[in-house]
Amino acid sequence: MGRWNSTNVPDFILMGLADSEETQLVLFLLFLLIYLVTVLGNAGMILIIRLDPHLHTPMYFFLTHLSFLDLSYSSVITPKTLQNLLTSSKNISFLGCFTQMYFLVLLVATECFLLSSMAYDRYVAICKPLLYPVIMSTRLCCALITGSYMFGFMDSIVNAACMRSLRFCNSNVIHHFFCDTSPVLALSCSDTYDVEITIFIFAGSTLVQSLITISGSYVSILSTILKINSTAGKRKAFSTCASHLLGVTIFYGTMIFTYLKPKESYSLGKDQVACVFYTIVIPMLNPLIYSLRNKEVKNAIFRIMQKRGEFRQLK
Repeated sequence: MGRWNSTNVPDFILMGLADSEETQLVLFLLFLLIYLVTVLGNAGMILIIRLDPHLHTPMYFFLTHLSFLDLSYSSVITPKTLQNLLTSSKNISFLGCFTQMYFLVLLVATECFLLSSMAYDRYVAICKPLLYPVIMSTRLCCALITGSYMFGFMDSIVNAACMRSLRFCNSNVIHHFFCDTSPVLALSCSDTYDVEITIFIFAGSTLVQSLITISGSYVSILSTILKINSTAGKRKAFSTCASHLLGVTIFYGTMIFTYLKPKESYSLGKDQVACVFYTIVIPMLNPLIYSLRNKEVKNAIFRIMQKRGEFRQLK
């Protein structure tokens, strides 16, 4: 933290999403509602999976961690955004800004690799169903989860090390609603070329590696589904990975639109909308996608409610 302390900027100001008080109030109420649904949805998903023994399978083991990551990175961004929408003071401390950035990179990068692990799980379930219990052992599942967190940790450490080398001595106004890498880099009075290249390589490689794994898994899945003769068999095979495919498409589509594009195409308004989507909206959508489209989760909720009813009758 030594170099960061040498900056002439005591704190940053987050400009947020809107200037008028009426718009800020509307956004506050909307984001508060989304955040409450996010907390209830993801915490509920974790609780349902833990309470129902029928869901103690590799797919739901990964889904538990996906819910945890969504809940965590939404909580890194949304509370501060809500505070800034409600108050006139939009300051964030220097340490607070880089802490927010560190955890966001850690959690989002981890989610990329977790989604890759979930794609591999679906590949084994559809392409090698007889070997599924053997291949997707508890040991492999734990190794995939541990690897996802380790790669996320490495990405966040690289990002933090790069940002640590910079000095901030000019403007302290961040044209964004949270401390994202690009808007903060724009405030540095140091030469940021090497830092930008390093961050781009690591962030890009995270997206590309996970996308290659996901794409390879779904090419094999599609090939296997097309070989199934019955329409009912094809529908059943596709239904096992439809929720994951939808979640992956929304998450990666937004990430690619936001980050993997030339600087010339940067648009503050469009990029902020995309960031709102992947930091605030997607964590709310994931539990809905994986529960509303999933009969096993619906049946688990019914079984839990039934048990509660039987327990009350016994009392």
